[in-house]
Amino acid sequence: MRKTRRVPREISIMAKDQKIRLGIIFGGRSGEHEVSLTSAASVINALDPREYEITAIGITKTGRLAGIFEMRAMLPPEVISRVFLSPAIEANGNSGIRVISSGAEERDYSVQAPQIIFPLLHGPYGEDGTIQGLLEIAGIPYIGCGVLASSVGMDKDVMKRLFLQAGIPTTPFRTVFTAELEKGMASLKKSLEREFGYPMFSKPANLGSSVGICKIHSEMEFEEALRCSAQFDRKILIEKGIGGSELECAILGNDCPQASVVGEVISAHEFYDYAAKYANPGSRLEIPARIDDNKAEEIKQLALRAFKAIDGSGLARADFFLERGTGQILVNEINTMPGFTPISMYAKLWAASGISFEQLIRQLIRLGEERFQERDARKISAG
Repeated sequence: MRKTRRVPREISIMAKDQKIRLGIIFGGRSGEHEVSLTSAASVINALDPREYEITAIGITKTGRLAGIFEMRAMLPPEVISRVFLSPAIEANGNSGIRVISSGAEERDYSVQAPQIIFPLLHGPYGEDGTIQGLLEIAGIPYIGCGVLASSVGMDKDVMKRLFLQAGIPTTPFRTVFTAELEKGMASLKKSLEREFGYPMFSKPANLGSSVGICKIHSEMEFEEALRCSAQFDRKILIEKGIGGSELECAILGNDCPQASVVGEVISAHEFYDYAAKYANPGSRLEIPARIDDNKAEEIKQLALRAFKAIDGSGLARADFFLERGTGQILVNEINTMPGFTPISMYAKLWAASGISFEQLIRQLIRLGEERFQERDARKISAG
C-alpha cells in the first residue's frame, strides 16, 4: 500500500520585498458583532498599505456572507479605500485560495488572493472553533488558536474543568443547563447561597465581552439574573463573586509562548460589563498593573499554563482576579481571539512589553504560517 502523506505547501507569506496578502474576516453572528467591526477597522487602519494587501470578508448578523454594499456599511469610509472587498473566498486546490467577485460573475483574483486569514470574529460562530474548522477543511492558513483551543476557550464550563484538572486555580463555579431551571430554581438558589453566598455572578457559558453577565447581590435578584443569562446559551455558569483587582495578561506564540506585562482593569461600573468596556470613558487600563513583581510573575506563569492547558496557539488573553485580603490569584477565563479595538488590552499589553502593533501582526502572521506548515506536513494515514 502506498504511504498517504500530504505534501507541504510553501506559502512564503513573509517573503522580503513583497506585500503580505492578508484576509480579514469580520462581523459575524454574535452579540459581539460590533466589537468585531471595530477590531477589523483598527487592524486595517494600523497596517501600512505599502506592505499589506488586505482582502476584507464580512459576515452579517444573520450569519450570511455580506455583499459589497453591506460591507461598505460595516466599515468606516476611510477604511474602505485600503481594502479589497470580497463577498467570498474559496479553496483553489494546492495553489491556495481565490477571491470571488460580486454578482454572478466569478473572476480569478489569484494575485490579490490572501495568503493567510485573520478571523477577527469574537464570540460564537467565529471564536468558538467553527470558522477555524472551516478554514482547516479548506486548507487555508489562518491566525490564532485551532479548533480545539478555540472551542474550549469559548465554553467557560469546559475551560474551567480543564483548568482544575491541570491544577490551575480558578473562580469557584457551578454549571446549570437552562432546561433544568424551571424545576430546580428554588433548590439551586438555596444550594448556591450555602456554597458561595452573595454576591454571585451568572453568565452564559459561550459568549464574551461580558454579554449576558449579571451580578447577583441578593436572593431577590437570583432568578431574574439566571433567566437573563439563559437567553444567550443552553448552559449558564454561576460563579462566586470575588472582591479584588481584575488583571489581564497577553500570550503570544505556539509551542514556546511568551507572556506580556500584566495590566489592570479599572472599571467605571460595579463590574467590567459590556457598557463599562465599550461605552463608558471612565473605565481605564493601568499598564503595568499596580501589583508587586512576584505577583506579576505568578500571573504570567499561570497565563502560560492556562494557554497550554487548552492547547493554544498564536494568541490569547488570560483574565485574573487578585482576591482582596487573601492575595490569592484566580484565573477567570482565557480568550482565544481578544479584541483589537483602540481600547482593547491585548495590543496595549504587547506595546508596553516592547512589541508595536505592526510587529505584533507580523508575528501573528508568522505564527499562523508556522502552525499551518506543521499541520500540512503531518501524515494523515498509517498506510
